[in-house]
Amino acid sequence: GDIVLLAKPVTLTEGDRVTLTTDVPVATDGTSKPEKLLYAVSVPPVHGQIEHINYPGVPISRYSQLDMVAQKASSVHDNSHEAGKESLR
Repeated sequence: GDIVLLAKPVTLTEGDRVTLTTDVPVATDGTSKPEKLLYAVSVPPVHGQIEHINYPGVPISRYSQLDMVAQKASSVHDNSHEAGKESLR
C-alpha cells in the first residue's frame, strides 16, 4: 500500500536537541501496525545527527515509529555557527 508521511518543521539552534515524536513526523502505510514502521535516514543532517537517547553522541541511521512513541530518538544540533535551514530525509 501507499505510505503517507506528514512532517512539521522543527527549528534547532546551536546545541539544541529535539525529541522525535509522532507530533513531528508521523507516517502510516494503511496497515493496522504503524508501530512496525521503520524510518531510514538517507541524508543525515549536515549540522548534527540523529541519536537514540540511551546512546548520546552515537549517530543512528534508522529508528522506528515505536521509538518515536517512546520518545527514544532525537535530533541534535552540533553547535556550528554557520548552520542554516536543513531538513532530515
